[in-house]
Amino acid sequence: MRQTVALVLASMLLSALAACNTVQGVGRDIESVGTAGKEVIH
Repeated sequence: MRQTVALVLASMLLSALAACNTVQGVGRDIESVGTAGKEVIH
């Protein structure tokens, strides 16, 4: 289960980093990945 969560978070992070064009966009993307990870864990 933990491996699945880690894989999902890693793929979301890579997707987010690939999609953003600015430093501000990186911050928003990282925040959204953290929020999604928090929801998966709880």
